Amino acid sequence: MKLGYFTMPLHPPGRDYTETLKEDRAAIILADELGYVEAFVGEHVTDKAEGITSSLTFITSLIDATKTIKLGTGTVNLPNNHPAQVAAQVAMVDHLMEGRLLFGISPGGLRSDMEVFGNLDADRTAMFVESIDTILKIWTTPAPYNIKGKYWSVTTEKTLVVETGQGIMPVPYQKPHPPIVVTVVAPFSKGIVSAAARGWTPISANFLQPPWVASHWPMYKQGCEQGGLPARPSDWRVAKSIFVADDEATAQKYGKGHDGPYAFYFKQMMRKLIGNGRPELFKHDRSLPDDAITLDYVLDSLVICGTVNSVVDQILAFRETTGDFGTLLYAGHDWVDEKLGRRSMELMATEVMPRVNRELNA
Repeated sequence: MKLGYFTMPLHPPGRDYTETLKEDRAAIILADELGYVEAFVGEHVTDKAEGITSSLTFITSLIDATKTIKLGTGTVNLPNNHPAQVAAQVAMVDHLMEGRLLFGISPGGLRSDMEVFGNLDADRTAMFVESIDTILKIWTTPAPYNIKGKYWSVTTEKTLVVETGQGIMPVPYQKPHPPIVVTVVAPFSKGIVSAAARGWTPISANFLQPPWVASHWPMYKQGCEQGGLPARPSDWRVAKSIFVADDEATAQKYGKGHDGPYAFYFKQMMRKLIGNGRPELFKHDRSLPDDAITLDYVLDSLVICGTVNSVVDQILAFRETTGDFGTLLYAGHDWVDEKLGRRSMELMATEVMPRVNRELNA
């Protein structure tokens, strides 16, 4: 099993914006140094706590600061952007990164972003599908383009000048395009079926209860079968909130204490998701009453924390529930204590994952 990194990121809104951006960059630079194979970065335009407004712009700032780690958009929220703009930017960044780019896409889930871009009440799933179809047509269709859709149309028929290159858009470095990745949130997601049929690979979100994560594999397998593609556990990524410390008391206080960064993260997510009518994401059983979703319940059931041996055991138990998957994405959280945050990432790479893989191989 490989080790990767996923960050939304999410910081206390009172923190200095410049400093949180520096911290987010530092975490991915550290991940590269420690041998994490990939890192995904989220984007949100209208959330002071989630301050990366363009995942593409952010990961471009890391090209020369990293060496081998693949960098992914986690995700580009397609309905909020013109598909021609996304197609051009992704193609350029793919060339700048010479193939280290992973193209994560989604309809987006932040309602204030939907409002600011004028699509709060729109059929965002339809917009998402039209957008990615348009992007793929741009990359595979010679100019002049004549792509007509309900939400966007793309053409350079009136302005094409082949001799000077005017009216011709760039295509990606990777052929036919960077790997397309989708984040999966809903239990028994039907969206993953459609995505898998198209050859896209999934990331299961870190705020889902283990039984709902487990529900993603049969849906992914069904989609692969529909598309005539092999269903490989190695293509499935699962994100998880994990904290590793040198002693158990520190692990519990930082990972599950109400003043710690993991509690801050889940308080934010509970407010946003439960407030948007999605309490079931936090329940291990749908029959659980809503008032049982307390912070302690969520932290106990969704955060893996402890010393190296304890975390190894918890990861293996988690995998017993979910089934086999290819990459464990360590979820990035605010560095309330930078030393502890860095140490956790280090222990995860140098001690936890080697032991996990030895157990799996045995």
